Amino acid sequence: MGHLVTVATCSLNQWALDFEGNAERIIESIRQAKSAGATLRVGPELEVTGYGCFDHFLEGDTYLHSWEMMAKIIHHPDCQDIVCDIGMPVRHKNTKYNCRVIIYNRKVLLIRPKLWLANDGNYREMRYFTPWKPAELDEYYLESIVGSITGQEKVPFGEALISTRDTCIGAETCEELFTPAAPHSTMSLAGCEIFTNSSGSHHELRKLNTRINIILEATKKCGGVYLYANQQGCDGDRLYYDGSAMIFVNGEIIAQGSQFSLTDVEVVTATVDLEDVRSYRSSTSRGLQAQQGPRYIRLDADVRLSKQEGHADYPLESSQPVSARYHRPEEEIALGPACWLWDYLRRSGAAGYFIPLSGGIDSCATAMIVYSMCRLVVEATKNNNEQVIKDARRIAGEPEDSDWKPATAQDFCKTLFHTCYMGSVNSSKETRSRAAALAKDIGAYHVDIDITRVTDAIVETFAIWSKWRPHFKSAGGSRTENLALQNIQARSRMVLAYLFAQLLPSSRGRNGGSLLVLGSANVDESLRGYLTKYDCSSADINPIGGISKTDLKAFIAYAKQEFKLPILESFLDATPTAELEPISDTYVQSDEADMGMTYDELSIFGRLRKVNKLGPWGTYTKLLQLWRDQYSPRQIYEKTRRFFYYYAINRHKMTVITPSYHAEQYSPDDNRYDLRPFLYPSFSWPYKKIEKHVAALEEKE
Repeated sequence: MGHLVTVATCSLNQWALDFEGNAERIIESIRQAKSAGATLRVGPELEVTGYGCFDHFLEGDTYLHSWEMMAKIIHHPDCQDIVCDIGMPVRHKNTKYNCRVIIYNRKVLLIRPKLWLANDGNYREMRYFTPWKPAELDEYYLESIVGSITGQEKVPFGEALISTRDTCIGAETCEELFTPAAPHSTMSLAGCEIFTNSSGSHHELRKLNTRINIILEATKKCGGVYLYANQQGCDGDRLYYDGSAMIFVNGEIIAQGSQFSLTDVEVVTATVDLEDVRSYRSSTSRGLQAQQGPRYIRLDADVRLSKQEGHADYPLESSQPVSARYHRPEEEIALGPACWLWDYLRRSGAAGYFIPLSGGIDSCATAMIVYSMCRLVVEATKNNNEQVIKDARRIAGEPEDSDWKPATAQDFCKTLFHTCYMGSVNSSKETRSRAAALAKDIGAYHVDIDITRVTDAIVETFAIWSKWRPHFKSAGGSRTENLALQNIQARSRMVLAYLFAQLLPSSRGRNGGSLLVLGSANVDESLRGYLTKYDCSSADINPIGGISKTDLKAFIAYAKQEFKLPILESFLDATPTAELEPISDTYVQSDEADMGMTYDELSIFGRLRKVNKLGPWGTYTKLLQLWRDQYSPRQIYEKTRRFFYYYAINRHKMTVITPSYHAEQYSPDDNRYDLRPFLYPSFSWPYKKIEKHVAALEEKE
């Protein structure tokens, strides 16, 4: 009796609503799995539609087209003689479900709906779908377009196990793995030996460690073969799905795919020994629990996953354990947002990117992510990735019959990346020279302009009407005048950015196409509201909007060494400044001085507010513990009050914030992730409570 089985999982770069493209990538993954000898293939969650369809999951067309693509897959000659677990939405008895359709040789074996839906953070599955009741099985009347191929009128719909002639398969979907009573636990007691997990899991810094640890613990405790599949890439939204398809056996990793890649289809295979699972589960206590555990309905499938000994394709040995691969956070920043930018650029049809390059570290970080993208593209072209080569030629404006390939990252960068220093009378020669030097070193097409005439004209328009001229604080103006004069500089830069983004390709001789404008406000500045509404934080997309200043500095230090760019040292040494006020011998504007707190402190406030779910009082009491050796209770109260004051009065800015790459748990993105009011009261009661507590502590001292 054979007991060696070759199994396959995959990461697919799906695109929401790209039905034909998604189906082709699914078929290609099945083709590659079969060529590796696999008899079981599992793909990402909702792979037929793409995970990020959002309210399109409420449309009947989405379900119709899903079944039309399933008919194409199920009938395709390359999709035979292999069990396939495919994710798609299904409407059953007028109720919508997030499902897995398990097929074999033009038959639907089971439609398995998701039991526990992801409904927090970036996930809103219960807006579209209904969870299925565990251990319940129903009958589904199959669509005629598929039934005419399979010869089936009704198929099983619900939670069940599939018994092949040599093993037992059970399905677990994304969120279910992370629940306290995860299905794999009871399925393992019911004799399930192979678990498939289709996921639509997005990237966050340092998140992969959690994902791997949970699966390691699950298979270490329960035993079994665990196949984890995930989407990879930007499917049309703020999220980057970070792949990392993996195969585990009995608490060890035996295969791991890439977390970040420009490859649209990546298949990961391994050969497993089913006898290893059976011997691993030989303890008496497990046997007693299995005897008393829940019973699952088993659906028979006339298929053998293992090859018989003596068969020409019989594998000689099982795959051995490997060490888990993790990227450092600074590497994640270099790779994740870069892959996201590449998907967005090639799928948008734009001619490239444009950024106002200020000479500060934030716009520098955005520029370095674009440069990292160019490095990845060049590497992919050298590896003969045909899709990347095709996309790169189109973006570079090459004719269809061209055989051009970029030789270096700088070669590619100069075709698509445009930077612009928008100086004023308040700008320093240091920031101007840093911006120009960086653009030169990475190969960007750089423009240097002066915006003083533009801002002077706008202020003059107001002065003519009002017969009164506002002044900066340094010239005797009020706080309101000072802010207004800063803001008009910032907002004029946004207007000019879009003008240059539309016209630069034409001025360079390109026939058609405009540039996507990149923003460069980091997550901490958005949280505090330390930005001007409709300034250069307003852009098409922002690759660093979900990344903290602290992590961005670490990324720049990493890029200096990894990308061999010594110029980056000058950005690390420079004091962060907006350069919106006049510079004098005694005053240079500083971001941290303006904010009244450091960027590190802002990160702490952000985590306490979002991740720890604390308001002013809870934040204050927590900081009494964290900062007891740094600040007095009154200083902690003053910092807490200052943070929540500026957070509250600036929250309205988050309603129009540029769509940003999601990378941090404490992101203040108002659109889908961090849902809050944007008109706040003054927090009078919590402040009274804190003041009373501070007074009591001071009296005690």
